[in-house]
Amino acid sequence: MDDPLLSPVVQAAREELQNPRILSDRIAVGRALWRELVIGFAGQLGSLDLGFTQLAALYAVAGPEMLTVGDLAQLLGRSPSATSRLVDGLVRRGYLERAEEVVDRRQRVLTLTPAGGAVLAAVDHERADQFLAVVRPMPMAERALVAMGVAALANHAVTRRGGLRRGRAER
Repeated sequence: MDDPLLSPVVQAAREELQNPRILSDRIAVGRALWRELVIGFAGQLGSLDLGFTQLAALYAVAGPEMLTVGDLAQLLGRSPSATSRLVDGLVRRGYLERAEEVVDRRQRVLTLTPAGGAVLAAVDHERADQFLAVVRPMPMAERALVAMGVAALANHAVTRRGGLRRGRAER
């Protein structure tokens, strides 16, 4: 079923996606790539002296909604007391600040500091470099497919507010 509008590489990719055995093999290869990314990520966290949950907290606070310690605890699936201790450590390191909530002055809203933003930028940059090191040696046509796939994910998997869509596609 050739489509003259599609390049041979795109046609081959379409055929592979329709074959469950080939798709399963590709997922296994994807696991190897994921493994390398995670190992690189773990090494970077070690050099930053950050734990995964601390980094998750920084990313959560950097998100589009304002969060309290209670909100963050719920997002991370941790107890409020454990999350409060986690936040205390990130405040001491200068990555987060607590600010008085305007509506309810008893509440403290968490904000990312410039130092916390720099940590996230460094993590993002390192992971992008690691990903690009895998993609750069690919033939141009296959790099174009990867770029198209990343663009499709950005267009269809991420909400306007920067969150990940779950379940059925939202338009």
